[in-house]
Amino acid sequence: MLILAFETSAKAGSVALLRDGVLLSESYVNTGLTHSQTLLSMAEDLLKSSGVTVEAVQAVAVAAGPGSFTGVRIGVAAAKGFAWAREIPCCGVSTLEAMAENLGIYDGYVLPVMDARRSQVYNALFQASKGELTRIAPDRAISLEELSRELRQLEGPVFLVGDGSSLTYNTLNQEIPQLVMPPEHRMHQRAAGVALAAEKQLARGENCDAAVLQPNYLRLSQAERERLEKEQAK
Repeated sequence: MLILAFETSAKAGSVALLRDGVLLSESYVNTGLTHSQTLLSMAEDLLKSSGVTVEAVQAVAVAAGPGSFTGVRIGVAAAKGFAWAREIPCCGVSTLEAMAENLGIYDGYVLPVMDARRSQVYNALFQASKGELTRIAPDRAISLEELSRELRQLEGPVFLVGDGSSLTYNTLNQEIPQLVMPPEHRMHQRAAGVALAAEKQLARGENCDAAVLQPNYLRLSQAERERLEKEQAK
């Protein structure tokens, strides 16, 4: 199956083409331009340079959160629009799971982390063995203090991945010595991981319907939190 994947959950944006587990091509931009400026042109150029027509794409995938509220919205809207026009499956993938998929085939624990501000990270936990991932903890927003208490119970290497890797490592490495920083090219979210996670969803027969796909932010936006605080203060 030929899958077109979008990743816009953080500052960098990327688009990838995957066919039956093989990455055909990927475009990655980390220049500070907004995803609304770059995403669709990246997808168009990627298809053209790969010799793939729009009609050949059999499924679309997108990092549906957590992540930047604006970035996730842009990616989800682009994926839904592409899927609706073609009437093909549209898979919303956990940003954190896609990051774990992108790390590679290390054996140990994989700890995706994204800076969620307020001394928290968006986080999940997976165990990796012989190239297969097993989820240990759900997607969540968690304080670094609470995360530290959980990690102390683990034995073996814990491989960080995600744009919160430096923050987590610098904060916790003294008390969690088994933390392993990823190389720079493995640290950030990429569309290839989104495509790999979506391929597994489709193989499991999960529902990938653009009509029901919604972003998963894990927590309210700052504007929504401030509005609720004002209402509660009345």
